[in-house]
Parts: sequence; C-alpha cells; structure tokens
Amino acid sequence: MAKHKIFTTSFASVYPLYVAKAERKGRTKNEVDEIILWLTGYSQKELEALLENQTDFETFFADAPQLNPLRSSIKGVICGVRVEEVEDPTMREIRYLDKLVDELAKGKAMEKILRTA
Repeated sequence: MAKHKIFTTSFASVYPLYVAKAERKGRTKNEVDEIILWLTGYSQKELEALLENQTDFETFFADAPQLNPLRSSIKGVICGVRVEEVEDPTMREIRYLDKLVDELAKGKAMEKILRTA
C-alpha cells in the first residue's frame, strides 16, 4: 500500500497553516510551538532546524526525541475521524497534532490542551 501523501509532505509547509489557524482566533505562534514541543519532545532550536531543513512529517515524528505519553489522552474528531481510532501510528501522531492546534484555535486553555489540568 502506498504511503499517504502527508507522510512525505514537508512539516515546514504545513506549520504556517497551524500558526495562521491559531492567530486567526487570537492565539500565538509561541502557543503553537509550545504544543509541538510538548507533543514531540523537540527543543525550540531543534524545531527551527527541522523547519529549516524541510523535514517531512514521517521523519518529524519518527525522530521525535520523546513523544509525550499523555498524548494517548487526546480524544475527539478531527477531519471527520476519531483520533483515537486512527490505526497507522504516524497518521495518529499527525492527527494528535491537528487536534491540539484545533483545541487551541477553539480557545481552550493551554493547561487543558497540554493535559496538565
């Protein structure tokens, strides 16, 4: 079976869309970055290097230093699909990130987005 197109898509090409979605709703790039760092374990410097290098989504998640163990508590529907039911591990990670950015854009408090509250 062929890989989904998103796997080979550059993370840097989608990142501005995440930021724009958040900013349209009065949130910030820093909050988007905080979500990404929480989910993946990357540092800000590492994230910036990945964006600069046009790293694809598959590599972005495969090389993540420490995927947050609390990410499995992310539930709900994104793009018409329940994130907790996505079978492909890489696609599930992508959907987790989509869901977190969606929660940010909907005005949810960062403590709840990062599952600390």
